[in-house]
Amino acid sequence: MLEQEGEALLYFPVYNYTAMNLDAVHEMLTHPLALPGLSDGGAHVGTICDASFTTFLMTHWARDRDHGRLSLERVIQMQAHDTARFIGLTDRGVLEPGRRADLNVIDFDNLALLPPKMLKDLPAGGQRLMQHARGYVATLVQGEIIARNGELTGARPGRLVRVGRSAR
Repeated sequence: MLEQEGEALLYFPVYNYTAMNLDAVHEMLTHPLALPGLSDGGAHVGTICDASFTTFLMTHWARDRDHGRLSLERVIQMQAHDTARFIGLTDRGVLEPGRRADLNVIDFDNLALLPPKMLKDLPAGGQRLMQHARGYVATLVQGEIIARNGELTGARPGRLVRVGRSAR
């Protein structure tokens, strides 16, 4: 706590960590019907940070874990292809001609989560937990760069997709 001037957070896992390891999570992730994801729709932004989940999935499960690693290819497939298909977005999730060019260019060896910080920038003085990452070289939406080295470019080529409507 002192190294971060009192800004550090203590985390005490309750679920899926009863054996003091993530082996139960490994069993869930490797189930053939597993679809990784984490979101509470923003209901608990002051206590959890869902946005760091995808980076943790790549760094911990595909690179840093000392046993039971998943291949990076499988992790990306689960996050991109499998998730898109599950929610009915058939125009993305793979790199093929004619598909949307939504992708991240990643420096995998240097991909890392930074320490989480509490931001007080919501209406009525609300706060939210934010955790940035490094190692994302570029993020593209429909082939247009929207972020470069973690900084937004201002480009906004995407649009909101509503359930039950065509994504195109």
